Amino acid sequence: MMRFVISVRRRWLLPLTLSSWMVFIYFFWKTGDPFPILSAKHGIFTIEQAISRVGVIGVTVMAILSGFGAVNAPYCYMTVFMRPVGGVHIAQMERKLMHTMEMIVAKKRRLCLLEKEAAQSAFTRGSDSQSGLFQRLWGSVSFSSNSLKDQISSLNMEIVPLEELSRYLFLEVVELRNMKDRLDYSKTWQGQYFNVLGHFFSVYCMWKIFISTVNIVFDRVGKVDPVTRGIEIAVKYMGFQLDVRFWSQHVSFLLVGVIAVTSIRGLLITLTKFFYMLSSTKSSNLIVLLLAQIMGMYFVSSVLLMRMNMPHEYRSIITEVLGDLQFNFYHRWFDVMFLISALVSIAFLWLAHKQTPIMSES
Repeated sequence: MMRFVISVRRRWLLPLTLSSWMVFIYFFWKTGDPFPILSAKHGIFTIEQAISRVGVIGVTVMAILSGFGAVNAPYCYMTVFMRPVGGVHIAQMERKLMHTMEMIVAKKRRLCLLEKEAAQSAFTRGSDSQSGLFQRLWGSVSFSSNSLKDQISSLNMEIVPLEELSRYLFLEVVELRNMKDRLDYSKTWQGQYFNVLGHFFSVYCMWKIFISTVNIVFDRVGKVDPVTRGIEIAVKYMGFQLDVRFWSQHVSFLLVGVIAVTSIRGLLITLTKFFYMLSSTKSSNLIVLLLAQIMGMYFVSSVLLMRMNMPHEYRSIITEVLGDLQFNFYHRWFDVMFLISALVSIAFLWLAHKQTPIMSES
């Protein structure tokens, strides 16, 4: 029977794989229909057809992760968002947890004794079933008002809410200790460094939200890369004597390398945490394939967006490699998704921070 089931599964493996790929390709192709990502001159079998759709998915993922990261980083690192946690409160919560656990142990011990007594009583009544009328009457009277079964049921009903309370108290203790560790870590040199870094990210987040809003409202896309713009401002308004063309090329390529390394590293860390929760012995191959798909889309989208950080004369190289795409659309789409992700993250973290009670030494 088992061999037959395995043979049937192998028989359906190829058709199911092909049908799944056809469904994926269909929805992948339909992804590009609502977006102005191509010009009319591109044929159906050109590289622009595939790259443009990959870019939509990848840019969406990048923008969502960037928006959440720009909000979550200052929230995690800045001490102003950390709730004060006192050691007295942690000790009180631990005592409540220990008292609840002792009550659960006592009630479960009582439950085991009652179940054992009920089993012995059932065995005794079964063995004495052929005895006289007096013993049968005595047994019916003794168990009529307050039977062992009712006591066992009552204890089970009392244990269930106590176990729920113990789980809640345990999670509270873990959360309090984590917050206490974060506060202690923030007082170290490394913690103070991350606190300053959190202020920098908060300024960047506000600036990026403002710029994204301006770009969306006025339908604006930058024409000059940020490095060249910064060097031109330094030369024009601050009096520095610099070769704008030379330094913009080298600093731009350095910035592109840093962006590529840090963005891919951040994606890998995020995906590792996500797949760690879903991983199992049966899903490992699926996770590897899914990771390969996401990494490919993410890398292509990174190249699409990094094109804006390069000097104008070098942008044509990326255009020749990826094709004649509507690059301005991807930057506008990134701004839209970044703004939505950042605002949703701010609302979510604000609600979570508001519901967290203030705990201090008392």
